[in-house]
Amino acid sequence: MNTKELLGILNCAVLVLDGSKCVVYMNQSGEMLFGQSHQRAVGESVVQLLRGDDFFEHLDLAMQQRDPHSLRECVVEVAGGELITIDCILTPLTLEQWPQHLLLEFQRVDRQLRIVREEQMIHQQQAIRELVRGIAHEIKNPLGGLRGAAQLLESELDNPELKEYTQIIISEADRLKNLVNGMLGPRTLPRAEEVNIHEVLEHVRHLVSTDMATDIHFVRDYDPSIPEFQGDRDQLVQVVLNIVSNAVRALENVGEVQLRTRILRQFTIHQVRYRHVLKIEICDNGPGVPSHLRDKLFLPMVSGHAEGSGLGLAIAQSLVRRHNGLIQYESAPGCTCFSILIPLENGHASR
Repeated sequence: MNTKELLGILNCAVLVLDGSKCVVYMNQSGEMLFGQSHQRAVGESVVQLLRGDDFFEHLDLAMQQRDPHSLRECVVEVAGGELITIDCILTPLTLEQWPQHLLLEFQRVDRQLRIVREEQMIHQQQAIRELVRGIAHEIKNPLGGLRGAAQLLESELDNPELKEYTQIIISEADRLKNLVNGMLGPRTLPRAEEVNIHEVLEHVRHLVSTDMATDIHFVRDYDPSIPEFQGDRDQLVQVVLNIVSNAVRALENVGEVQLRTRILRQFTIHQVRYRHVLKIEICDNGPGVPSHLRDKLFLPMVSGHAEGSGLGLAIAQSLVRRHNGLIQYESAPGCTCFSILIPLENGHASR
């Protein structure tokens, strides 16, 4: 078996470049990664396959110094404008058939990074949930006593003006109790019923569109082949409404919101692989999520708006998890996209 045959059976994508950064060889995994055949790629500049400043900086150094270089978690753009994350090893060659050439080994790591981030977020949310439960217990007990004392005091008062103050105590105690309950999240299990996700999206769109104070343009891109599935319609309406409402606030009531549905195949959520996963995307062209909020956006009491409670996304994530799903997001100025991922059937454990 010769060198090319050995490279051809590797799972990682392999490129060989000459001194002019033109492709002289690409294996089958490379064809799949870059979406281009070996025959078409050979003789073309590597710029035609991928783009990325960090990548080409290391490529130039490897060629100039004739030393191996490694990149970790480097984001590059491939065919069709898709952004992917790769690990790459660049190794100068001294083989007789490839003198002064460079061997590039690519491993796509998007899935691994997504699973790691997902696990970190789950552990973080579990820790926060336990903390909130403990705090809620310590708050609700004295609140109940405070409210009861205010009611007893009110029954002993003859002056109506003084009763106004006891009513303030009672109403504020009730408000704090509701706030604490909101932090704890929903306490009812999803109600199993047939759900049409497009009916849910259209219902939310209609709710938001009837607000005369907003000038939001909705762009719909639905996959009509998506079947109905077992879920809780009311909870899913709440999820979508929370995210769309956040988008409207971020746009300051003027802008564009995209609603998109797709099916993902052989997709992993919470370390379980599912044959089919429903993906609902809610995107806006607003300023994006502030950098200081990006790592804690789904935590309770975290909000980018002065008037916000900080519970909307935390509750939405909790509701989606009750459907064995997950909410993710990507954000940049001019494009913020939340993805709701919900399995359409039972899955299998996967690592």
